[in-house]
Amino acid sequence: MRLAFGRGFFVPSCEIYSDTPAGFWEYGPLGTIFRNRFIDLWRKEIVRREQMVEIDGSQIMAKDVFEASGHLKNFVDPIVSCSKCGLTIRADKLISDKIKRIIPERLTNEGYNNHLKKNRISCPKCHGELGKVSKFNMMFRVGVGAADESAYLRPETCQSIFVDFPRLFKIMRGKLPFPVAQTGKSFRNEISPRQSLMRLREFYQAEVEVFYNLLRINVFEKFEEASSYMLRFLINSHIIEISCEEALKKEIISNRLVGYYLAIMQQFYEKAGIDRNNLRFRKLTIDEKAFYTKSAFDLEVKTSLGWIELVACNDRGDYDLKRHMELSKKDMTVVDGDDKVLPNIFELSMGVDRSLYCIMEHAFIKENDRDILKLNRYLSPIQVGIFPLAKKESMQAKAKEVQNILKGEFQTFYDESGSIGRRYRRQDEVGTPLGVTIDYDTVIDNTVTLRDRDTMEQRRVKITKLLQIIRGYYLDEDIFR
Repeated sequence: MRLAFGRGFFVPSCEIYSDTPAGFWEYGPLGTIFRNRFIDLWRKEIVRREQMVEIDGSQIMAKDVFEASGHLKNFVDPIVSCSKCGLTIRADKLISDKIKRIIPERLTNEGYNNHLKKNRISCPKCHGELGKVSKFNMMFRVGVGAADESAYLRPETCQSIFVDFPRLFKIMRGKLPFPVAQTGKSFRNEISPRQSLMRLREFYQAEVEVFYNLLRINVFEKFEEASSYMLRFLINSHIIEISCEEALKKEIISNRLVGYYLAIMQQFYEKAGIDRNNLRFRKLTIDEKAFYTKSAFDLEVKTSLGWIELVACNDRGDYDLKRHMELSKKDMTVVDGDDKVLPNIFELSMGVDRSLYCIMEHAFIKENDRDILKLNRYLSPIQVGIFPLAKKESMQAKAKEVQNILKGEFQTFYDESGSIGRRYRRQDEVGTPLGVTIDYDTVIDNTVTLRDRDTMEQRRVKITKLLQIIRGYYLDEDIFR
């Protein structure tokens, strides 16, 4: 996206060097604030709203963790190399691109080889003959200490939640359902990282793991709060809108807890600025979902790149705690009422980077001669632009006074370069909702012009009332009415 690169929302890592591996991106100043505001919204609308426990787990974890989770054996991509130019590429992607449909991830090597042969697929770079398919483990190994003991960078944030569960449940005096949240970086050695933030080797996740008692799942009282909320599902190649209650009756969803958490996730993206008509839940087929998953939905958004997965919503059953209990020999069961149970887990695994990319794409519009990033006001990196009309000492002094009043609560940007129209346009382009212009009258009567990004409406206000008015704006008040 031209805007994202040009204004430094995100940029390629180590871009001054030509041999830097693909799949690593960095957030610039505006992108960092944007990401932090997105995470703040996630905490407000999901973590705090649901009174979740939040942790910050280690990014490097012991080998035994991934032996138990199955990652060392099963976290693999099928790869194939060209016998002529040496290009290595994911076999499933190569086949899917040729036959225009998704290839199951759990095919055997021979199954992929048969597809390549049947569809006469050659190297996409030089059209040379392809070799045999093999499996490539995407874990990043880390040698720890002088003995070079094997550990791994986590490929997902959830495993630290699983191994910490018994202690968390005890110290927080937990009761099932018991939701635990975490945000942070994960690492996957992708074969073909592509499309900037869409597929990375180092990326941010925001994850929720809900531990629940399968025996009591049908008495989940919170479901009533979401029972009439309309979810959007892809059913038989068509998107339908159906209430949570009806989705449960028609067995589109398996239980009340799943319906409730799908609802709050869809609501979250609507609040983040995605039109609900561009969202859908797609139920994964047996061939698509992980072997341990009882049922799985992907929350997807429509973009210029097609439908993009934002959140993996997986009913993982008791697989994870059972495996960790078997290998660690530690008891992972808890008491729930009169029952001693090994909890099941429902997971909401959000890709933060791709969410930000999609929100930006949906917010960007061209309006006459303006490029506008119509981000929701609480996600905008810069909240208030401050513009002295002319480079006069008296105006600059008043502009600095305004900035000093606002900067304790709001992210401001001071700009005195170029025409006032050009300065407005620059801030429109990066999504700044409000502008404050200091002019000749300001020096006389202590009033400034407040300007709205979306409507270009203006209002004259006293400097003494400016902070209160802008506070109201960020509490969703209509200050231009």
